[in-house]
Amino acid sequence: MKSATSDWSQESQTDQNGEFAFAAVPVGDYVIIAKSSGFNPLQQNFTLASDTSSVLHLQFALASVSQTTVVTAQAEQASTDSVTPTTMIDRADIAQTPGADSTNSLAMITDYTPGAYLTHDMLHMRGGHQTTWLVDGVPIPNTNIATNLAPQIDPKDIDYVEILRGSYDAEYGDRTYGEFNVLPRSGFERNNDAELVTTVGSFYQSNDQINFGSHTQKFAYYGSLNGNRSNLGLETPVSQIYHDAENGYGGFTSLIYNLNPKDQFRFDAQARRDYYQIPYDPNPNDFENQQFDTSGLRDGQHEADAFVIFSWVHTFNPRATLTVSPFYHYNNASYNSAPTDTPLATADRHTSDYAGGQTVLNFRLPKNDVQTGVYAFRASDNEFFGLVFHDGTGNPPISETDNVPGSEEAVYLSDKFTVTSWLTLIGGVRATHFSSAITEDAAYPRLGGTLRIPHVNWVFRAFWGRFYQPPPLVSISGPLLSYLTTLSTPDNPTSFEPLHGERDEEHQFGVTIPIRGWSVDIDNFETRGTNFLDHNNIGESDIFIPVTLAESRIRGTELTIRSPRLWNHGQAHLAYSNQMAQAQGAFTGGLIVGPPPEPGWGALDHDQRNTLNAGFNATLPWNAFASTNIYYGSGFSNGSQGLSGSPYNEAYLPGHASIDLSAGKEFREKYTVSVTALNVANRHLLVDNSLTFGGFHYDNPREVYVEFRYRFHY
Repeated sequence: MKSATSDWSQESQTDQNGEFAFAAVPVGDYVIIAKSSGFNPLQQNFTLASDTSSVLHLQFALASVSQTTVVTAQAEQASTDSVTPTTMIDRADIAQTPGADSTNSLAMITDYTPGAYLTHDMLHMRGGHQTTWLVDGVPIPNTNIATNLAPQIDPKDIDYVEILRGSYDAEYGDRTYGEFNVLPRSGFERNNDAELVTTVGSFYQSNDQINFGSHTQKFAYYGSLNGNRSNLGLETPVSQIYHDAENGYGGFTSLIYNLNPKDQFRFDAQARRDYYQIPYDPNPNDFENQQFDTSGLRDGQHEADAFVIFSWVHTFNPRATLTVSPFYHYNNASYNSAPTDTPLATADRHTSDYAGGQTVLNFRLPKNDVQTGVYAFRASDNEFFGLVFHDGTGNPPISETDNVPGSEEAVYLSDKFTVTSWLTLIGGVRATHFSSAITEDAAYPRLGGTLRIPHVNWVFRAFWGRFYQPPPLVSISGPLLSYLTTLSTPDNPTSFEPLHGERDEEHQFGVTIPIRGWSVDIDNFETRGTNFLDHNNIGESDIFIPVTLAESRIRGTELTIRSPRLWNHGQAHLAYSNQMAQAQGAFTGGLIVGPPPEPGWGALDHDQRNTLNAGFNATLPWNAFASTNIYYGSGFSNGSQGLSGSPYNEAYLPGHASIDLSAGKEFREKYTVSVTALNVANRHLLVDNSLTFGGFHYDNPREVYVEFRYRFHY
């Protein structure tokens, strides 16, 4: 078995029944090559997703005396041992998708995943904020919400990323709405090779990286250093751009060492720093500033993030493996205002530390694929709040520091029972204990199944399960709580209540349809939650405190289409979502500002009914390439509906669309030059009026940049 994109490989010999198995295999694209005396060699390509066990059936053809032809089998069938809708993106997709390889870009997710979009500078997926990043199956713990703006990992450091959206088995527990499992670049695709990437473009932007890697039979290494800057960082509250620069730098490394055929060690580490100016609207008379006055703000946010993950993978035999993964994660978000900001100068310096580990045991029986594991961490949350009043009230400055410890321990058991080759039943349970300002326990089941229709090979799937999401480690006391109490009135109450974890119940039905190399996937889901996690700001400031709502209801129908290589020159993709994200009931915890919402179900601020992405990545003659992506959103819910002076009075804001293009050419197998244009038509309009960073939000105007890649040997 050999990786289709690197020199990673394993060898095995079949038993007397002709059966074989490979263990501890990362996600990705692979080639199986089978050889036996007296038969023609056989080759089969397949893609391996996480938490699955691909079953391949290889049938040899008798060799003739003069024939040496290699027979290539048909593409694999859709997997029957997972009910999770999954999108797999590799480094070639990231490099070709317009804008996707920029350090702060999430286009590799939003362009290929139904119901995934950026609004008020935050990624939303399946109607929620809470998502988890994993590195080779190990979660990077983070209980925060609405604190950081930068993505977790530079896309240029990714070999593959699995985008999982709901309907998880018991292995996944904390974040209902999305999981991003990253397989980083390892060095197996390099032989003392390095690459320099640099860009220059509009808004004085530059996005640069140098990476290098190599491998021997037992050891592989990869490392990178990156830096970026631009005068267009965050979405702006008006169409003009003021005070919107960003910059950042960081590094990443991945090490793999195969001690012997049974023991492998993996080490992944990253550190990065980012800075964002918070844009503002300079005209105090604008309608936007009547809702949230940003004209006097000159704010900025510094962020830092680092993680270290070490994994030991022990293979007892081809059907049983043990993975032990200790980890550490540091996260900081420091929001600071100029001392003269009006009406409030704010400061919020938030630091979180997480230390823990994950242990997973996998073993495969003739009919069962069993997985059991333990996941645990201890956390320390340190947050400084500061407010200086320039609003004429005469209030003295406020400052306080809160230290909140926390911990989470989870155990799980999951089993995939293969009834027949066309029917698989999936069941499991995950038990979680969370302790912080409150203590909570949850033990929730996950049930599902897949059914393959013979001959046509359609795979139907169904899922029902419950999830528990621990709350952020946030507490308010002392001067800040006293100030909030002074804001409270019978008609506009303000208070802080302890945060409880979100509890969700999801059901989903779907089908995967292979058609002559095309893959069509359709699913329908509904997620109902209690204590839905959201966020509120303190007065007219950009300090955000989590809040929980009594009930949430998110439902939708999703469609993804992925083509094979068409005419050997390109691949098409489409992702569409028809979705509704609603909530009802009173605030149940966190920063409670204002009266309870109106009775009945109401749209969440990021509710968008229709979202479409469609694109094509083309390989052209003379080592050239081109790609495009078309995005359409029907419009987010209108938070200013009915307010005096509002330019929009419908329940939803107008629809918006953009076209992204990229084209380039490779020279002498060392140099690549490309040109990328984002939002080619320059449709720059209001897409969101949620009161988050900088107030209202316009989408980004047209951006054009040139990228240069230089590959060299050392």
